Amino acid sequence: MTNAIATGLTAGTWAIDPSHSTVGFSVRHLMVSKVRGRFTDFDGSLVINADGTASAQAEIRVDSLTTDNAQRDGHLRTADFFHVEDFPVMTFKSTAFRGEGSDFVVDGEFTVRGNTKPVSLEVEFLGVNPGMGNGPVAGFEAKTVVSRREFGLDIDMPLPDGGAVIGDKITLTLEIEVALQS
Repeated sequence: MTNAIATGLTAGTWAIDPSHSTVGFSVRHLMVSKVRGRFTDFDGSLVINADGTASAQAEIRVDSLTTDNAQRDGHLRTADFFHVEDFPVMTFKSTAFRGEGSDFVVDGEFTVRGNTKPVSLEVEFLGVNPGMGNGPVAGFEAKTVVSRREFGLDIDMPLPDGGAVIGDKITLTLEIEVALQS
């Protein structure tokens, strides 16, 4: 159970709507630009208890990764990076919600390639809407930066004049819509 959050969300289970959500990332490339990508197959939920405490969990299927470049995507799925064959799913499970009002931090455990590390997501609550006839929906944007090496994605590809082909810091950006389950 985690600390109460002041969002005005109705108690219950709110499921991620993947057709209206994005799980994205960006990483420095050749020290001068960023490569962006996303995962297209994921699910999760936010549970709001009657006392206002909350918990969240999510699963991301790693083989759904796309950077819009088939050759790069194929390499990212290999043992050099995500090793999808042995580690097909990344997971997140909250441990605490901090802050007040519509912006807060969700602390949790993030598991990639069998490595579990604490992360803190900076979350902006975008509000609740009555929805389109299927019940209320709510929106959030969240962001965190993680070290790929800490999660076992530790391939080094140094450049001849210094630096690396791929940076260590990965920015994860979540745009999430959840729907209250009946």
